[in-house]
Amino acid sequence: MGFAIVIIGGGILFFLATCWAIIDIARKDFGGMDKKLIWGLITLIPFIGPILYICVGYRKGVKPQST
Repeated sequence: MGFAIVIIGGGILFFLATCWAIIDIARKDFGGMDKKLIWGLITLIPFIGPILYICVGYRKGVKPQST
């Protein structure tokens, strides 16, 4: 029973990380749609994608300036 809770909790955690990463990618400018698309596809790789985006891609994007 405890093992199932850990597996389900981990799955939910990675699902939420993936959702956050996709929203963050949509809000940032990566210098072109091709780079944004690549980061979006990388994020969809199960388990590794969100971790890769958080470690590498998060700093590459720039939030647009508010006017």
